[in-house]
Amino acid sequence: MAKQPVLSLAGLSAGYFGTPVVRDLALTVQRGEVIALLGANGAGKTTTVNTIGGLLKPISGEVRLNGASVGGTPAHLLARKGVALVPENRALFPGLTTREHLRLAKSADGLSQQDLLELLPELTKCLDRRVGLLSGGEQQMLAMGRALMARPTLLIIDEMSMGLAPVIVERLLPVLRRAAEDLDTAVLLVEQHVSLALQVADRAYVLSHGRLVLSGHAASLREDRELLRKSYMGELDASDIPHSEQVNGHPPDIPTDQN
Repeated sequence: MAKQPVLSLAGLSAGYFGTPVVRDLALTVQRGEVIALLGANGAGKTTTVNTIGGLLKPISGEVRLNGASVGGTPAHLLARKGVALVPENRALFPGLTTREHLRLAKSADGLSQQDLLELLPELTKCLDRRVGLLSGGEQQMLAMGRALMARPTLLIIDEMSMGLAPVIVERLLPVLRRAAEDLDTAVLLVEQHVSLALQVADRAYVLSHGRLVLSGHAASLREDRELLRKSYMGELDASDIPHSEQVNGHPPDIPTDQN
């Protein structure tokens, strides 16, 4: 019997003022799994994240958390259900210290500060520094650490690599792997940098012009750079896609417009 996914989207359309930016999305994330949601700028990744995280209401379709429909549930209530979102802008308080951020994030069933610092030892030297004085990499580590303090069921990270040197990103990728494996967390990593995301992911979905055009095991997608390039550039044809990498077992609706 298949395990129930932590997160599942079915026929999800979402956008702004009733106009869809993403259409008919379907994906799943299991416990202990890292899923990459890939796509170029403007593909609809952040709209998808904001809808999953309760910042936008779906136009149609379903968002399910552990089997229960949660589409349109406000973000603060989703947080109580175990959803942690690290947004693109990190949403930190410049005047507070690292220690104060971690203290605010602590929960009864969450990680201790010591446990978290074993995951992110670089934060140890930053504990008593105000966030406004931290480097971009240190701020991203803190944003991830704050989310992990509560031992979330579902961790969503939007554009982890934005503004960071590749060497910093390489240090953060194993943290996602450990969060999945050691904390049994379902991780959804939203990225435009394909090679980085596929290093750590188990599976990946590719968005183009608001639609899912490709899905598959990360290892297989890493080996087929031409398939990925076509999916990003809107040049993908259904005949290009191996059966094992089709969306839901069949060729996706390839978008033909650029709007």
